[in-house]
Amino acid sequence: MKKLVIFLAVVVVALSAFLVWLFERDADGVPILSYHRVNDIDSDSFTLTVEQFDAQMKYLVDDGFTVITPDELLNAWEGKGKLPKKPVVITFDEGSVDNYKNVFPILQKYNLKATIFVITDNVNLYPNYLTWDQAREMQNSGLVDIESHTLSNKSFKHIYSRDKLWDQIYGSKQAIEWYLKKSAKFIAYPEGKYTVEAEELCKEVGYRAGFTVDYGLARKDPKNYVLDRIPIYGANSHTLFRFKMRLKGAPIVAPLMRFKESLIKDGNAEIADLIPIP
Repeated sequence: MKKLVIFLAVVVVALSAFLVWLFERDADGVPILSYHRVNDIDSDSFTLTVEQFDAQMKYLVDDGFTVITPDELLNAWEGKGKLPKKPVVITFDEGSVDNYKNVFPILQKYNLKATIFVITDNVNLYPNYLTWDQAREMQNSGLVDIESHTLSNKSFKHIYSRDKLWDQIYGSKQAIEWYLKKSAKFIAYPEGKYTVEAEELCKEVGYRAGFTVDYGLARKDPKNYVLDRIPIYGANSHTLFRFKMRLKGAPIVAPLMRFKESLIKDGNAEIADLIPIP
């Protein structure tokens, strides 16, 4: 019994030390939240209800987080400013019309800033996407920054022509700058995936940073074109609790998720299913 107690004590101490190391390693990491849709119609993992999103924004405010923009994040990393005590960045991918109808009023309610990465070919084309007038209104509010999610949201992994890749990356930048009369400085990669060539082209055309959907905190690094984010999911009865877990538990959850993905990739899906991810 005594040996068992000693063994358990050693395990607890070792695990505690490991957890402390994980959090210390990510002490300077900044959470960048990644959303898609907010409405009370769709029911899928990419959609939060209006009530759920409002509760999450209220939590950020009540818990002392300061929402900053990607520009402010990179400026601080480059020594042109300082980060607040609890910084967080809010981003949306695709440019669904509910970003204007439902997200924008909540941002105004709490005076929070967000970046919306739009698929520029879809703007003004489909009824479930933003119009340029709506994008312009949000941009002019000072709370929302409209940035690129490429022309058509086609995965870079499936584009084999450099010219077509250039069109996706630079064409969307031109569209945003033409319609909104502002510089497009950031890009969110389709499906969160990128290639070395795409990364180089993003630098070449003048983007300041690129965003993946790889789960984790963004860190000060020369590789500003592969910034991690924290995907926020809906269609879950414990959405706020899950949100808190993903936001504050990123130093632990991120390596767990990468381990789980490696197990699946190696054909060990049954073992991977035993690892809970919020």
